[in-house]
Amino acid sequence: MAYEKFWANKSEKLNKDEHLKLRKDGLDILNDIDRFAKEGFDSIPKEEWSLFKWAGLYLQKPKEDGYFMMRVNIPSGFITNEQAEVIAGIGRDYGRDVIDITTRQAIQYHWLRIEELPDIFNRLDRVGLSSVGACGDIPRTIMGNPLAGVDPNELYDTREIVEDVYRFFQRNPDFSNLPRKYKMSISSNIHNAGHDRINCVAFTPAVKEMDGKEVIGFHVKVGGGLSAKPYLAQELDVFVEPQRLKEVAIAITTIYRDFGYREKRHRARLKFLIADWGVEKFKEKLFEYTGDLPSKGIDKTEKWNGGFFYGVQPQKQEGLNYVGFNVPVGRMSSDEWFDLARIAREYGNGEIRTCNSQNLIIPNVPNEKTEALLAEPLFERIKLEPKNFIGYAVSCTGIEYCNLALVETKERMRRVAEYLDEHISIDVPVRIHMIGCPNACGQRQIADIGFQGVKMKTKDKRMVEAFEFYVGGTLEKDVAQFNEKLKGKVEAEELAPALAAFLRYFEENKEPNEFFFDFKQRVGIEALQKALDEILGVA
Repeated sequence: MAYEKFWANKSEKLNKDEHLKLRKDGLDILNDIDRFAKEGFDSIPKEEWSLFKWAGLYLQKPKEDGYFMMRVNIPSGFITNEQAEVIAGIGRDYGRDVIDITTRQAIQYHWLRIEELPDIFNRLDRVGLSSVGACGDIPRTIMGNPLAGVDPNELYDTREIVEDVYRFFQRNPDFSNLPRKYKMSISSNIHNAGHDRINCVAFTPAVKEMDGKEVIGFHVKVGGGLSAKPYLAQELDVFVEPQRLKEVAIAITTIYRDFGYREKRHRARLKFLIADWGVEKFKEKLFEYTGDLPSKGIDKTEKWNGGFFYGVQPQKQEGLNYVGFNVPVGRMSSDEWFDLARIAREYGNGEIRTCNSQNLIIPNVPNEKTEALLAEPLFERIKLEPKNFIGYAVSCTGIEYCNLALVETKERMRRVAEYLDEHISIDVPVRIHMIGCPNACGQRQIADIGFQGVKMKTKDKRMVEAFEFYVGGTLEKDVAQFNEKLKGKVEAEELAPALAAFLRYFEENKEPNEFFFDFKQRVGIEALQKALDEILGVA
């Protein structure tokens, strides 16, 4: 290796995952997959199951059955037409027709077997796609602006930067042994399309006067993350010009690799190092790698759009439009993906973009073709203008496939949202996120209303699936905060009517065009708690 794993000298303090990574680097599992595919699942040593994460693979529940979930990196959400066809084909041939869009713009499959992986990897590689590093203690796929290059609301076209940084870290053994997962966002969209405050490191749009000229560049935030102990990323006092972004990204990642915590795995994320060091000490360490960087300029982010890009919208290229659609809870079939690829080819330039809201965009559609595009039967389900609840519903995978989840989420969130759209009409959208465990893949903490799955004992001593309520999350500039927990649990089967009653309280007491976050700030958490208590029959 080109760097020294000096933490190996503290082996008595390292957690068991660190010991495994010292014996075998996570990327080395890639050298074994062809052999395992020939010899079958039973040939894989159980102690190496976790190393498959570096190949973008997790064993589904139950692990012993030998079915894998796979994530495919889609940096900043850009998919070519050829890639879309391959994505559809893998889902059809190996994934039991299930293709999910994740909250990091990736593509996710289920039901894959070890014998099928060599062919899947070959198909992905032929079109420039990869699942390597989509999971594991390694830089994950880069989240960013799905409209880069066509966006009237971007300061800088980040496509080349994202691709360059992503390719640098791909299969790079110098950065394949980080303390834990590491998430990066690069976006120059002024509406915070990259969800800056919940990433380990985020580059956001900024300008600064330098030598008498206004220079477009980036500010840097570090130390964000969700899971059981969420932190909002903090801003460093630096301004990064586009040509130096890769250098700064490498330096920050190096600091995390060499100084991040490896003793207790639940304390190993970059957010804990930042919380302990503070941003000033971290900046000083950064300068040891990069030399001095200019101080901050002017932050150009404005109102947060939540990652939603619905409707037919003009691009910065005259006569062209991007068209944003809702994919209910991010799940599509392979037939739908084949159809989507055809439509993107016929009406646009073939490209498709995925969003961190689990939705998609077809860019580069000429004015004269939009009407015909919207008449395509595919868009009877995947809607241009979805109803308020299904259009702003987000969900993790849930117990259906995930070993960590406590409850079913994906289809439940869809059913709950459809129930709400049938029974409630509100003049503003309400962002509702559902997760099945504290790891928060569904980003519950930033939702207007978040649900976290738990197990609950009923009065007749049965253990049932249930949900906790959280209210008032946002990544809005200057007021970003995670949502707050309300006391009480709702049995899963009662969630839809209970939530409908809660939203009726909001509807009846809100001001015209008042969003849920603003309502919560105005009435206070106590009023929302009282409303929920009355719904749950709490004395």
